[in-house]
Amino acid sequence: MRLVKTLGICAIFGLFAVSLGGCTKTVAIDDSAGKLLVATTVSPITSIVSQIAGDRVSVQGIVPEGVNSHTFEPPPSTAKLLSKADLIFVNGLKLEDPTKDMAAANMKSGARIVELGNQSIAKSDWIFDFSFPAKDGKPNPHLWTDPIYAIKYAKTVRNALIVADPEGKSLYEKNYADFEQVATLVSDSLKSDQKSLPLASRTLLTYHDAYAYFSRDYGWNVIGAIQPSNFEDPTPKEIARLIDQVRALKVEAIFGSEVFPSKVLEEIGNETGVRYVDTLRDDDLLGEPGQPEHSWQALMRSNYVTMIEALGGSCPALKSLNLEIKGDSAIYPQ
Repeated sequence: MRLVKTLGICAIFGLFAVSLGGCTKTVAIDDSAGKLLVATTVSPITSIVSQIAGDRVSVQGIVPEGVNSHTFEPPPSTAKLLSKADLIFVNGLKLEDPTKDMAAANMKSGARIVELGNQSIAKSDWIFDFSFPAKDGKPNPHLWTDPIYAIKYAKTVRNALIVADPEGKSLYEKNYADFEQVATLVSDSLKSDQKSLPLASRTLLTYHDAYAYFSRDYGWNVIGAIQPSNFEDPTPKEIARLIDQVRALKVEAIFGSEVFPSKVLEEIGNETGVRYVDTLRDDDLLGEPGQPEHSWQALMRSNYVTMIEALGGSCPALKSLNLEIKGDSAIYPQ
């Protein structure tokens, strides 16, 4: 048995930032049975990794749920976890550079950093946009909100676990096949339900542009995101342009983040008379760790249902899916 540090809940959450100083608690990770120790970053990745790894691996998340992963700086205590981990799964695409740098500086001999995004998409297919402009060299990293890429992530996880733990190959292959089946059901149900919307209605204006790859693959149109690359509010000129777009396209709803409410989106909604929906989330799973709905698939289903219904469609296929999972023993910092 060894002790590592992970982040605890801070007493006060700000609207746009979370103070992490002094918010640590001790978590025991039991690897006495010779389990691999795997570190992960954002919670959707932790969920995918945990579903492939099963109970054969100790999985420990790093980025607390509800925290802005783009600005997250790992506390010094994270170095202890990274120094012990056998595998470190990150999204990559320049999302978690501070964590990746800490891992590179502290990882033990034989350990490996696996950048899931970089292994899932060609550079020529990167998307740059309002929140992630090409001039900054950082592509939109949100591949996991697209089931097609989530399956690719899971395949990469499976392969990395097999290399690190060949004796677990049959388990990892079975768990990957199960995840692929579930993610494909989510994808097929999404395709079915979005037919309840006219093509012109599949339009997204969001707080944070987390659906660029999803939109490209499933035929949606992202007209903009409120959050610029510097994570400050957009300029009045940019807001005026978005208001004009909403009016011109007759958008039915605009979407905010449950974790980071946007006063600007509220203003745009009030100005245009368009419904403002603030319950989307891209890297904060539903419920609490250990609960059946605390998973990648339940999160994606919730987001897709929210978008389709707010825009006037219906979601019988998505709502009929049983996506509950049991026995997720991964550690998700809160």
